[in-house]
Amino acid sequence: MTRCSSATTVLVVITSLASPCAASDFDWRYFAAGGFSAALSHGYTTPLDVVKTRMQTHPQLGTSVTAATRKLVKEEGVEVLLKGLAPTCAGYGVEGALKFGVYEVLKPLFAQMSPNKMLNMLAASVVAGAVASVVLCPAEEVRIVQVSNPDYCDGGTVATLRKLAREKGALASFEGMPAMCAKQVPYTMGKQVSFDVCCACVRGLFDWGCHVSKAESLRPALDRLVPCVAALPAAVLACLMSHPGDMVLTAYYNGGGGSVVAAVRKLVAEGGMPALFRGLRARLLHVISIIWVQLVVYDKVKQVLGLPATGH
Repeated sequence: MTRCSSATTVLVVITSLASPCAASDFDWRYFAAGGFSAALSHGYTTPLDVVKTRMQTHPQLGTSVTAATRKLVKEEGVEVLLKGLAPTCAGYGVEGALKFGVYEVLKPLFAQMSPNKMLNMLAASVVAGAVASVVLCPAEEVRIVQVSNPDYCDGGTVATLRKLAREKGALASFEGMPAMCAKQVPYTMGKQVSFDVCCACVRGLFDWGCHVSKAESLRPALDRLVPCVAALPAAVLACLMSHPGDMVLTAYYNGGGGSVVAAVRKLVAEGGMPALFRGLRARLLHVISIIWVQLVVYDKVKQVLGLPATGH
């Protein structure tokens, strides 16, 4: 089976899995809150993402984020830090809408199939991550080639997409679906499931503290702190779970395609298993700065739109 046909098969399977959403508890507010929070959080961290991607694709930059940033700015100018901003905001805005929306819509659907709440959340996150990968494939390819390949630096997002389509074919961007899922599925599991769990735990802890200390007047203020506290462990877990997949994804696109297995073999051959965690320090800073803002904003926007706070 060719890579294009494999990608088409994945698209069909994901569409069939996601189709019950339209008939179940669809609520546009989850999609709106997710899209807004994702576009905002990924957009403002573009400079960090540029440095992280360059450190992954150019090991000679070293392991210091500060030193790598200074070297990039010195050699290519400060504008290098904004490469890929447009596809990042557009792609992750739609991706966030799908990831959060599909996840929230599927949770009650899976609850009808299994009484295990944790299993239901994990299953919903797997499907949500796979669905979002469909949108991210072209956007992520554009971002990575713009950041790592000088031949694609001229022109904007549309021009880069056209160039890639001419060189590889209209559906070529979706050949990276397996590589994208290798990153996005564990990322979604680590981020959204742990945020749900952490919010419930933190909220319960705060409620217990207010009850024991008889300080009920503090409850509103503590409720506002719940997503701020819960988002941090969710961000760390999402980064750790998805970093090998992020390395594979970058190696896949930077190496001109191939397969996920080939990308893994290439990374391991270059630096052993530790190569799968190259750039972890830079990405940890990057991912925490994204997810912490994203989850806090998502929770607040949900409440503004009339939805319950996470963890209730």
